[in-house]
Parts: sequence; structure tokens; C-alpha cells
Amino acid sequence: MDLPSLRFEHWRRDVPAGLVVFLVALPLCLGIALASEAPLFSGIIAGMIGGIVITLFSGSELSVSGPAAGLASIVAAAIVSLGSFKIFLAAVVIAGLLQLCIAAVRAGSLGSFIPHGVIKGMLAGIGITIILKQIPHAVGLDLTFTDEEQAFAGWDWLHIFTDPITAFTKNLVQPGAFIITVVSLAILLFWDTKFMKTRKWTNLVPGALVCVIVGALINDVFAIAIPHWELSNLRDHVVELPVAGSLTEFLNHFMSPEPSAFLRGDVWITGITIAIVASIESVLSVEAVDKMDPDRRISNTNKELVAQGLGNTLSGLIGGLPVTAVIVRSSANVYAGGRTRLSSFVHGVLLLLAVLFAPTILNQIPLACLAAILFVVGYKLSSLKLIRSMWKEGLLQFIPFFVTTVLVVATDLLFGVAFGLIVSMVIVLRSYHRRAITIVNDGDNWLMRFNKDMSFVNRASLRNALTEIPNNSHLIIDGTKALYIDRDIYETIEDFAASAEFRGMTIEYRNLFGKAL
Repeated sequence: MDLPSLRFEHWRRDVPAGLVVFLVALPLCLGIALASEAPLFSGIIAGMIGGIVITLFSGSELSVSGPAAGLASIVAAAIVSLGSFKIFLAAVVIAGLLQLCIAAVRAGSLGSFIPHGVIKGMLAGIGITIILKQIPHAVGLDLTFTDEEQAFAGWDWLHIFTDPITAFTKNLVQPGAFIITVVSLAILLFWDTKFMKTRKWTNLVPGALVCVIVGALINDVFAIAIPHWELSNLRDHVVELPVAGSLTEFLNHFMSPEPSAFLRGDVWITGITIAIVASIESVLSVEAVDKMDPDRRISNTNKELVAQGLGNTLSGLIGGLPVTAVIVRSSANVYAGGRTRLSSFVHGVLLLLAVLFAPTILNQIPLACLAAILFVVGYKLSSLKLIRSMWKEGLLQFIPFFVTTVLVVATDLLFGVAFGLIVSMVIVLRSYHRRAITIVNDGDNWLMRFNKDMSFVNRASLRNALTEIPNNSHLIIDGTKALYIDRDIYETIEDFAASAEFRGMTIEYRNLFGKAL
């Protein structure tokens, strides 16, 4: 296998971008592990593998891999049903091996069949979800982990709106969190101004890093001057990273799968499920990242699936969660200025160094700072500019975009994309029906022309068109433009021809027959 080397010509952009991705990825790795009811360190392991291992084999220069929130419910249910986390790790290994098989049959082109309106709707839905899910952290009402791809299931997602309102009306807002969020947003917006973008040193000092440092310092001031405004881990207001006292204790966080689990049918079923869902999410994420890439590079999705398969196999072997290419970290990478895979690799190395040497320092970062960073990322994914551009493309493009966006926010990524695809297919079929046949007449002389290939989906529209032809007419059926005509179409024409002689009609055929398989 061709192992790509890391490129360093853009290190001035890639290294700071990797730092930003690390700051975004750290709480996500921990939060997704918590939501999966798995050991917290398993999320960090998955993040490190996504950054260090998958990056080297990836088919994308800008995608970032790690534990995915879209798999959290599957993981949590599987750990309970299988009996233990070590048994579940066998399913992760199986999923990785199956992904390698999927790549071997070159199924990575799946994303090419997804309309751009659905992909943009997915991005917008994820962006809105990011914003909504960070509101509790921004105001100090920390009830859930920082999500990235999935809102609450069912009608519970409405709590995203109602909880912050309740917090304000009942005076439950944590002033310290709110102030830190506002200051962090001000820094990020100022860093994004034209004035700051013209300053070369800002490439080495990203706004996200500045807001994290300033936020931590403000929280230290609160601890001294206004103690009841201080953000602490008592209500999940700050990063909570496991602290290892020694190298031995650190290595003890790793674990291997139960060997006997590979012989269990339910473990294989779980592995197949993870492989399918993780592959689809990875392909969709890579396709979406390509659309955000300033250089408009096209990723090799089959190669990406190979990387994901290798990553999941290794993650399962050493105690990590399942890994996919993830859109939030990838988009953060793009908007932070990343240009090559070096930025993702840097983020993976920083995760490793962080858990080894600086867990107590990182545990001082307020989640309000990270919420502000994700507010900006979320808005860039779902901006008014994007919505206006989709509207200008017409209803046929806007409807799938809108449906996908709403359902990704209200349910989850896979359901939203699936329903968006169904809507797109319905629109395409309706359009295909309308444009496949043209009918014109001059008195009793009628011309029916097939404008494209005719399949069984056109049978109903053909029947309707034939019923428009009045008795005692001369009909010409022209199939010149059709390279293929289904047997169902021929049978429909034959049935009509059999009844035409009783209606005083004559039929003339032009380049019509001999085009079925």
C-alpha cells in the first residue's frame, strides 16, 4: 500500500489549524465516550488513531477522523447487549476488517450519487445542530455532552430551544459562562475581520487559541474575585480529562478485545452494523469536506475506506471507540486554515501529548470557550449566504436541501440524508416523466417523440399520452433520440396498436424497435 508522506510546505497554516482541531476534538472525544457509556479514555484512543494512523492512509487532505456521535447510541446499546466493553471491542475490529472488504470492491464512490443539495443540506443541518447544542454550554446550563452530528431523538430535540429559555427566565444562567462565551465570540469575530486577516502573525496565533487562553484566565479571575461565578467540573463546565499518575497507569487505560467474542454471532451482527454506518458517514463527510476545500481537491473515497478500516481495526485492538471521518473537526480544520493532512496529524499527536503530560492544565479550559468556537464553525456551515444560494438555484434544488437540513436537526444525520435522497429521487422521477415524451399535432396528424431513454418508470406517462390521441388520427412515434427502450414500453405501444385499428387510427414508427436489451 502506498503510504503518503506528510508535506510541510504549509506548516505555518497546518500546525495552528491542528491546534484548533485538537481543542475542538478533545471534549468531543470525551463526551462521545461518555454518551456511549464506554470508558472515557476509549474516546481519546479513537481520537489519537484518527489523527495519527488514519491520517497517513487517508484519501483526503483535510478530513479529520475520530469517534462519531452518530454511532454513540449504537455503541451504548451494543455494550449492554453484548455484556462488556471488551466483548464490544471485538465488534469494532470486525467492523474495521469489513470496511477493508468494502473498499476492496470499490464501494467508496457511493457519495458521488448523492445530490449536492442533500450534501449542502447535511452541512447546514449539522451547523444548526452544532449551534443549538452549544447553547447550554454557552450559558452554563450544561446538561448534555458536546454533540456534533445528532440532535435529540424524537420530540426531545425541542429541549434544545426550551432549556436555554427556561434557564434565562428562571435565572439559572451561570454569569461566568455567559461572560466567557461573549468575550470568546468577540475575539473570534475580531480575528475574522479584514484588519486581522492582513496580519501575518495571526496565522501562527489562531483566534481559537487566544479565546481559550483568555477564557481560562477570566475563569481564574472569577475564582479569586467572584467565586460563585467560577466554572468548575462540578456541573461539567470545564474539560474533564483522566489524569494518569505514571506511564504504567497510562498504559493500563488500554485494553484488548475478548478473544472468544469473535466466535459470537451477535458480535458479528454489531460489527456489520458499525461497518455500514461508519462507512456511509465517512464517505458523506469526505464528500462534504471536498466542497469546503479552498483548493477544490477531490478525495479518493475508496482509499479513505481503507484508512477507516485500518483505523477501526487498530482502535478495537487497543481499546478505542469506532472511528469515522467527522464533519465538525474537518470543518474546523478547513476554517482554521489547514491545507494538508499535516494539520490532522498534529491534532492526533497533541491528543497523545495532552493525556501524557498536561491533563491538569487542559482541565482548566471552560467549555464556554469551546462553545464559542463551535458557534462560529456552525454558522459558517449554515450561513444565510448558503441558504440564499440554494434558493436561487430553484425549488427543485432547494426542497431536498431544506428537507435534509430540517431532518438532520430534528432526528439524526443518516435519517435526514436518507429522506433527502428520497425527496430528490421523487423530484427526478417527476422531471423525467414530464420531459421524456413530447407530443405535437397538426390537425389529425400527431407526432410523439421520445426525448430520452425510455424505461418502465415512463410507462404510466406513455399510457396517459397515448390516451390523448383522438380517434381517426395518424400517429407517428419517433424513437430516434432514445438509445434504449424497455420491454415494458414496447408492450404498452403494442397494446395501444392493437386497439388503434378499432378506433380508425394509423401508426407510423421511426427508429423505434430493436433498442431493448
